Amino acid sequence: MHILLIHQAFVSLGEAGGTRHHELARYLARRGHRVTIICSPVSYLTGRVETTSARDEEEGITILRAYTYAALHRSFFHRVLAFLSFMLSSFWMGLKVREVDLVWGTSPPIFQGLTAWALARWKGVPFLFEVRDLWPAFAVAMGVLRNPLLIRASLALERFLYRHADRVLVNSPGFIDHVIRRGAKWVELVPNGADPDMFDPAARGEAFRAAHGLDDRFVVLYAGAHGPSNDLGVVLDAVDRLRDDPRICFVLVGDGKEKPALMKQAQERQLHQILFLPPAPKVQMGEIMAASDACLAILKPLELYKTTYPNKVFDAMAAGRPVVLAIDGVIREVVEEAGAGVFVPPGDAEALAQAVRALAQNPQAAREMGLAGRRCVEERFHRQVLAEQLAVVIEQMGGENGGKNSGRRG
Repeated sequence: MHILLIHQAFVSLGEAGGTRHHELARYLARRGHRVTIICSPVSYLTGRVETTSARDEEEGITILRAYTYAALHRSFFHRVLAFLSFMLSSFWMGLKVREVDLVWGTSPPIFQGLTAWALARWKGVPFLFEVRDLWPAFAVAMGVLRNPLLIRASLALERFLYRHADRVLVNSPGFIDHVIRRGAKWVELVPNGADPDMFDPAARGEAFRAAHGLDDRFVVLYAGAHGPSNDLGVVLDAVDRLRDDPRICFVLVGDGKEKPALMKQAQERQLHQILFLPPAPKVQMGEIMAASDACLAILKPLELYKTTYPNKVFDAMAAGRPVVLAIDGVIREVVEEAGAGVFVPPGDAEALAQAVRALAQNPQAAREMGLAGRRCVEERFHRQVLAEQLAVVIEQMGGENGGKNSGRRG
């Protein structure tokens, strides 16, 4: 089959950010499928143009980059312009991709879902709509989306896509009820996970530690976006409470809209136990995570965030590091059932500080939690097993379409 994926925020293994779709595409290619990905040259993490290459190819995979207005982080208005520019340019580019058997759209941003639907209908092939976050619900809960007209239009678009998708794919069990209540007819769960082969739980990341003066420190790593939803101000407050134990250090790797303000606050408050580092490609994350003693996953204390399965949690577990989890809900169930870390109430800096202090004082317990998490990923959330589940879904959809493709356009 030839699969066309429309994904503005697609990240390859050589770039910084979540590489789930590149990993899945590689598995599909090894299975004998062709995958064409239309994505943006503008990094969803930094808001900057990160590549000038319009086309990249590897065996079975073609990556095409469509024009995108490069102002993701300037304001909400400019962000919407970036989304709309990609929606239109990716549709035009998608019209030129030939012999497609299935169109796979993913949200957020939800606007590209409309592109994927239109291309699927134009080409007469199945439309698989993937929901990675509950947008616009998350945007409304965060206060990012406030205009009543825009909210109504976004909700209408969400319902339209759920109703018109041949199947809706979700990456967390917490999303299932939401999409069904809004019109999805056939829902498939392929949860987030990790590739254990990318991480060595026995490694200690000595070179990284030495390069950043972390040799004797208890390192708590946060790797990911520095945005409003990530609540990293709570981390600064926790660091403030840990001044009496200079052995503890938080390392924040990544980028985002809030990073400059966070760095300024840390400097003004003289928080010397926190280190801000630039984003790193996924191929380097094995060494970086090996240099940590624990990994942090944190979101704002919003009810809707209880539905999420964050990728960074599974990466930390695959790396054999205990998770300090400041996210409640379905992901808490995974971590606690596996014995893979400690839960702290979201938004509670004191609880976060105490949890980190307890892990630093009992490194053996921390190590055991990390190894328990590694076993959980190997048994339940192995990327290859999940990729096989996705492949079955896609192949079933292609089989159901049968001979319809003979009359397709493009």
